[in-house]
Amino acid sequence: MTQHIGIVAGSAEGAALCYRTICLEAPALMGEHNHPEITMNSLPMAEHMPHIRANDWESVGKLMAASAQKVARAGADFAICPDNTYHQAFKYLIPQSPIPWLHIAGAVAEEARRRGFARLGILGTKYLMEGPVYPEALERFGIEREIPGEEERGRINEIIFKELVNGVFREDSRLYLNEVSDRLGARGCDAVVLGCTEIPLLVRPDDAPLPTLDSTRLLARAALKRALGQ
Repeated sequence: MTQHIGIVAGSAEGAALCYRTICLEAPALMGEHNHPEITMNSLPMAEHMPHIRANDWESVGKLMAASAQKVARAGADFAICPDNTYHQAFKYLIPQSPIPWLHIAGAVAEEARRRGFARLGILGTKYLMEGPVYPEALERFGIEREIPGEEERGRINEIIFKELVNGVFREDSRLYLNEVSDRLGARGCDAVVLGCTEIPLLVRPDDAPLPTLDSTRLLARAALKRALGQ
């Protein structure tokens, strides 16, 4: 039987893109108008952000676990979180979660290995770029990574929190992310991770200087395969 997917949301834009991807891509596998059952719990980002700013990932994990309890009570068999940054709380979350989880960086790492990439540039919030989420996931596959410089990380973080999570998509911001990707390519990266779940709404793969790994859609596809027992 098809499994029930639980989505534990952070930002509205990222969660919506993940949900929409599952629903749009499922009919090719399941038939017209069909997709797995999905339950989403969406706490306001305002409840998460004070803990994230304080590097208090244990408290973030408790909030995510509370959301997991809610989707589990609704019947979800497993959960996903479309926010890369929140995965820093996984070591606190998993022991108290009533259901298993898929890991967004794990889905990206598997796709990077499949496509033969050796060194990835990581784009995302400053917490993600400077944190352990992608280093830990990529190390298991022997894939190296680079992050933008300090000033670039600050500008990208501002684009995410001042623009993207609020549904603002500016052309100058898109071009800036392309410039950062180009510089990562000059440092030896052969692909770039769109590691903030809203960045795929701004960056265009056909216009990007490097191949892109869309973390949001890769997580959605991994959830769809899991739900179908593939």
